[in-house]
Amino acid sequence: MEKIALVVGVTGIAGNNLAKQLLNDGWTTYGIARNPEINITGMKPLAVDLLDVAALQTVLHDINPTHVFFTTWMRRESEEENIKVNATLVRNLLEVLSPKKSVQHVALVTGLKHYLGPFEAYANTGTLPATPIREEQPRLSYPNFYYAQEDEVYAAAARDGFTWSIHRPHTIIGSAVGNLMNMGTTLAVYASICKQTGEPFTWPGSEAQWNGVSDLTDARILAKQLVWAASTPAAANTAFNIANGDVFRWSWLWPKIAEWFGVSWEGFAGKAKPLQQQMQGDAGLWRTITIKHGLVEDNLVRLVSPWHTDLDLGRPIEVMTDMANSRNLGFSAYQDTRHSFFDLFEELRRERIIP
Repeated sequence: MEKIALVVGVTGIAGNNLAKQLLNDGWTTYGIARNPEINITGMKPLAVDLLDVAALQTVLHDINPTHVFFTTWMRRESEEENIKVNATLVRNLLEVLSPKKSVQHVALVTGLKHYLGPFEAYANTGTLPATPIREEQPRLSYPNFYYAQEDEVYAAAARDGFTWSIHRPHTIIGSAVGNLMNMGTTLAVYASICKQTGEPFTWPGSEAQWNGVSDLTDARILAKQLVWAASTPAAANTAFNIANGDVFRWSWLWPKIAEWFGVSWEGFAGKAKPLQQQMQGDAGLWRTITIKHGLVEDNLVRLVSPWHTDLDLGRPIEVMTDMANSRNLGFSAYQDTRHSFFDLFEELRRERIIP
């Protein structure tokens, strides 16, 4: 039977890498975004706003996906607003697809805020779960839009009879322009600015993150797990953590990133030095750099998300994940985190995003 994938959020870090993996594996692949201006050979783009039910019905009228991969979200000013809009995104899509009776599996990408709490919770006080973070750890008492998205998937699965999988990556490293949460590109642009100015590549976060054990999630590893779970009957109706499979300390990795760019570096020196402050006022400098090197994106805001990188690197605890659920079912993909960054930097340089 033909596998027909609908990747929701195809222009994002998770979505575009997933679409490439699906196409490589021979799936018919549609990609939804409000502006799906992305060059993926073989992918069928669909331009639509998930909040517009009538437009969704029109765009999906002749499309009968067997598998839905939900990799997008919208950011609002409060978690209550995040819950309302992001639950609606999932609900609208699955309700429009419901009469078709074609969907066999729905995969939802969320993240470690499932265990750490929403942005406003761990930005202010931090949530201190036991680490490594394990999939069986219960939901927190905080309002959390990830929980609302999950509940929409569970309700639709009960109604329509499809299986589901939930995927909880740590910070995702991969290529995407205009993404709300993009640590890899943020650090690449910051290092490029440091090279231009001669300033050191300065650690922005906490002592706990600098010295503690961490892991990250390559977008390509996440894509592999998403396809594996959608294709493995034993993986049905299960939540999975997903990370590269190695662990590291930022005190080891930060100098290696600095070395790749040929810049000096500074580690934790008594207090956090957030990137939002370090990069404040750099928009004009970045435009100068893009002109000097013939780069393709001069809008700094479309490339960097220092607010998100500061939240991740400013946590008051070390954070790493346990992957027992997928490992016990045979998922064995592995990625060296150094090369998650180095591969991304090389791609950004090839695409003339950074000098």
